Amino acid sequence: MEFKHKPVMLNECLEGLNIKSDGIYFDGTLGGAGHSSEILKRLTTGKLIATDKDDDALKVSTQRLSKISSNFVTVKSDFKKFDNVLDNLGIEKIDGVLLDLGVSSYQLDNAERGFSYIADAPLDMRMDRTNPLTAEVVVNEYSAEKLTKIFYEYGEESFTKQIVKNIVEFRQQQKITTTKMLADIIKNSVPKIVQMQRGNPCKKVFQAIRIEVNGELTGLYEVINQMIKRLNKGGRIAILTFHSLEDRIVKDVFKENNTGCICPKNIPICVCGHKESVKLINKKPITASKEELKENSRSASAKLRIAEKL
Repeated sequence: MEFKHKPVMLNECLEGLNIKSDGIYFDGTLGGAGHSSEILKRLTTGKLIATDKDDDALKVSTQRLSKISSNFVTVKSDFKKFDNVLDNLGIEKIDGVLLDLGVSSYQLDNAERGFSYIADAPLDMRMDRTNPLTAEVVVNEYSAEKLTKIFYEYGEESFTKQIVKNIVEFRQQQKITTTKMLADIIKNSVPKIVQMQRGNPCKKVFQAIRIEVNGELTGLYEVINQMIKRLNKGGRIAILTFHSLEDRIVKDVFKENNTGCICPKNIPICVCGHKESVKLINKKPITASKEELKENSRSASAKLRIAEKL
């Protein structure tokens, strides 16, 4: 299967990064190189650093980028190891960061990866296939309490209790090994009338499991702060999110860095020493245009936030 992925809000991301031809840019979610290819095209003496956890993505995208220019380096790494990646390359400061926190179309459409509830496949959902934690492990070995917490927090699923109850009962008789087995359990846990009103009930639970397997929210707050610290003055950070939990974290980090004194209001003199470090390029998130929504339905939930280092 060819690694295809249509980059979401490509023009908005490129414009938001305000790319300088001699700048150093970091794409933490390389994927199919949709965004990275266009960044690289705009560099003459600059450099692109791109990371991904997925071996398929790295192999294909490194080949694609090499046809454009040699001014890049790809690294197999979680973008949350951002500081280590830059340190290992001997780079102190950079001019821009792009994070596309969505799952690539290739991963969703490639049935064997187990991300989709549409096709039947092994319960996997790993972006990095060397990771020992799979969706099968989560579904079969996590306690009812832990599953409940994950489905509520990561999936915001209102029928969590019934879904977890049915998963636990099912796995006592038989191991849940495929996406179809799990999807059937979820569908049997949600009233048919609710399914007719809000669509496939598997979406939120599959999202929650995927977030857990790949640790998508763990350390996100901390790494965005690290990225902001290593931006040159005037450098920009652009982050695409696809669900409210990620967007909330990005919004909070940007707001904190866009604020001066954070002392309690009852203290007359500032003692915290906290200083504003970024300005917000867009106070409200940018969303996909009507034209893009027609061409790429997966852009519907996307939100883009951009900040510039002061």
